[in-house]
Amino acid sequence: MDSSVRGGNPSSIPNTSHGISELADQHSRVLELPPVAAASNLPADNNRVPADVAVSVQQNPHDAEPHSTKFPLPVDSEYKAKRIKLFSLAQPHMRSFHISWFSFFVCFVSSFAAAPLLPVIRDNLNLRKEEIGKAGIASVCGSIASRLVMGFACDIVGPRYAGACAILLTAPAVFYMATVSTATGFILCRFFIGFSLATFVTCQFWMASMFSAPIVGLTTGITSGCGNLGGGAAQLLMPVLFDLIASPSFIGSPGFTAWRLSFFVPGIVQVLMGIIMLACTQDTPLGNYRQLRKKGNRIKDSYVKVIINGVNNYRTWVLGMIYGFCFGVELTIDNVIAEYFFDKFGLTLFVAGVVASIFGLANFVTRPFGGALSDFVGQRFGMRGRLWVLWILQTLGGVFCIILPLAGSLGPAVAIMIVFAIFVEGAGGATTSIIPFVSRRSLGLVSGISGAGGNVGAMLTQLLFFTNPSISMETGLTNMGIMSICCTIVVATLYFPQWGGMFFGPSKSSDATEESYYGREWSAEEESLGMHHASMKFAQNSKGERGRRRSSPADGAEVLPSRNRVASSATPPFMSSPQESDLRLP
Repeated sequence: MDSSVRGGNPSSIPNTSHGISELADQHSRVLELPPVAAASNLPADNNRVPADVAVSVQQNPHDAEPHSTKFPLPVDSEYKAKRIKLFSLAQPHMRSFHISWFSFFVCFVSSFAAAPLLPVIRDNLNLRKEEIGKAGIASVCGSIASRLVMGFACDIVGPRYAGACAILLTAPAVFYMATVSTATGFILCRFFIGFSLATFVTCQFWMASMFSAPIVGLTTGITSGCGNLGGGAAQLLMPVLFDLIASPSFIGSPGFTAWRLSFFVPGIVQVLMGIIMLACTQDTPLGNYRQLRKKGNRIKDSYVKVIINGVNNYRTWVLGMIYGFCFGVELTIDNVIAEYFFDKFGLTLFVAGVVASIFGLANFVTRPFGGALSDFVGQRFGMRGRLWVLWILQTLGGVFCIILPLAGSLGPAVAIMIVFAIFVEGAGGATTSIIPFVSRRSLGLVSGISGAGGNVGAMLTQLLFFTNPSISMETGLTNMGIMSICCTIVVATLYFPQWGGMFFGPSKSSDATEESYYGREWSAEEESLGMHHASMKFAQNSKGERGRRRSSPADGAEVLPSRNRVASSATPPFMSSPQESDLRLP
């Protein structure tokens, strides 16, 4: 049983107006700013708890006694925060929020630090166009496998260890970039640095574990957007570092040495963030995986079953393909846009980097916009609304990718690039808002496969359109936009029996419920041990995805079908007994 004691219910958001103004009003309630008055100034009331404190008491299926925990934010029955307090670093929710996005940001900077310096690097290493293209492919190809592994690792060992390992193990490749002297060495460095982009999976997994379903789109949008901001920051920061190091008034290094020394800055910051992640965060609201298992509050899941469950869900692969043509297109643009403006409009290295940085820096607004819009429409039209938002944003992104190379002067080209960024990056936020609903048991693996899909898309688009010397940059952008529009059609194949899809409503079957959908991920033996308990909580908290339809033919049923047998959605009776609370899988 769960109770959150708080002055006000943030999840009850009135429908006072329509359109963009309502979207902004709704999320201003969720994004909690520092209180105007101190809690000590509140009137005395024995039944009242200060507004910035939430107390949750819940019966855990593996605890003999109810678990009482105090959080600085209101939480739901899974101890997930129902609000975002942006200017807080409080443990556990907001600290994980900020450390996860900044770690991803730093890894993004490291991965794309070479892109704005390419005009200098290509002269120093005598790189041909095809070699530059291969290096760009390598930078995103490296994280395909690492994201798949990262998703699995998050499910098994938790996001804290998984993320910190990815950050620390790839840092040496950033430092080694300062020593490369051949095209092969340059390509290999970009390949291994790209492994660090697997921190995207950590970021998404953590947010889905820390924040409740009604705001999961906003939280994943903000964290992934701020992380992707690193692509724009790299375009801006690396030329500045280069100019400082090469400046006679600062260090005065030759140009071919200055670009190498520049890589030490992101490398050092990356090492620091890996250490901070290990020392200052925790896997879940209630603690780290290892501690919870020692206390008996978390049973170690089966590696094989986690993989099989995630891989067998076709929605995992469809979302991976979709993400390949929003985030994948974004990665490709990050690799080529500075060179495009440098060559087409005759800009200096610094100015080309500043202009190109706008595309990546737009993530600060565009990704959260996509996630918030998905949440907003989802509250009214459910999952079907989320799917329509994703299709519209990504299709318009493809349209403006086609329009971009048609601009003949700098001003219109920058304006079109900004509009292009709004839609293609917003589509990324809309995609990540859907991923947490695909699977509760294999959330990490689903996030990993979907994230890897983004890198596969980037690899394909760069290989097809930006490595062949006979294909101009303008033609490559046009073809990439057409391909993106065509591949986005697969959104129409996504269907959830309990919620429906783009063109079809929910199933009328009596077992088309959230409990049934997530309960099928567990066997009868696992349910008898209470391993499905968290999934049932998530099922209850995800009923908002029905939109205005708040009832189901199976609502009120005491049992739910789970593959070929019937299992209770409640905690097994014996689990409430202290004598049975230490049951484990054999």
